Amino acid sequence: MTDEPSPYDLAQQAAARIADLTGVARHDIALVLGSGWLPAAEMLGETTAEIDATEVPGFAKAAVAGHSGKIRSVTLPSEDGDRRLLVFLSRTHYYEGRGVGPVVHGVRTAAAAGCRAIVLTNGCGGLKEHWTPGTPVLISDHINLTGQSPIVGATFVDLTDLYSARLREICQEIEPSLDEGVYVQFPGPHYETPAEIGMVRAIGGHLAGMSTTLEAIAAREAGMEVLGISLVTNLAAGMSGEPLDHAEVLEAGRAAATRMGELLTRVVPRI
Repeated sequence: MTDEPSPYDLAQQAAARIADLTGVARHDIALVLGSGWLPAAEMLGETTAEIDATEVPGFAKAAVAGHSGKIRSVTLPSEDGDRRLLVFLSRTHYYEGRGVGPVVHGVRTAAAAGCRAIVLTNGCGGLKEHWTPGTPVLISDHINLTGQSPIVGATFVDLTDLYSARLREICQEIEPSLDEGVYVQFPGPHYETPAEIGMVRAIGGHLAGMSTTLEAIAAREAGMEVLGISLVTNLAAGMSGEPLDHAEVLEAGRAAATRMGELLTRVVPRI
């Protein structure tokens, strides 16, 4: 027997704490901003509250450079009423070794806070030569190579249309040049080998990274509509002949921050 709450109860506790700290009883849309996306957060709207994630049950200090460890409540005006955004400026990665529950805790907390949709972003390697660093790509589907699932127990969740076609269409109406691709998550924290990138290509992948898929599954289980956007920060291993470097990931994100912020501020009001 254990007195520890279930991951779903813990999410309810976290949502209640966020409501207390932000003064916002219910949020509409959640955003998880991955490596390199932090500057785009400044363009989303008026920040009405910012809290340390460690003040909220179930969250730990950010462990990755480029993640701030903050949670923001943001108001974004739209024609049919303001959107209250819950913005996570960091995430827990599977490779941190804390288990799957903490990886998806933010997603479950967002659902408990009232969010009906979530935007999951990341920085990743791209497998198409024309995806230069700083290129945003919509996630059309994913391949989860972690060997893990966030779902507890024998609950069967359909992932056929996990990444919302409706939301991808909205994005492409706003920015017709946006491409789509299949995102492949590796466990990390090491980068992929050229041979592994060859495998990604062979199994139909176009983007390679270390996050997002577990969160997307948890979001679907919670009934949220999911939009996934990858920021290509580098060509995947072996394609450029250059070694991979996390500093390069962050720099590519900073360089593309304005474009990413503008895209999100135009898309989110229509979610």
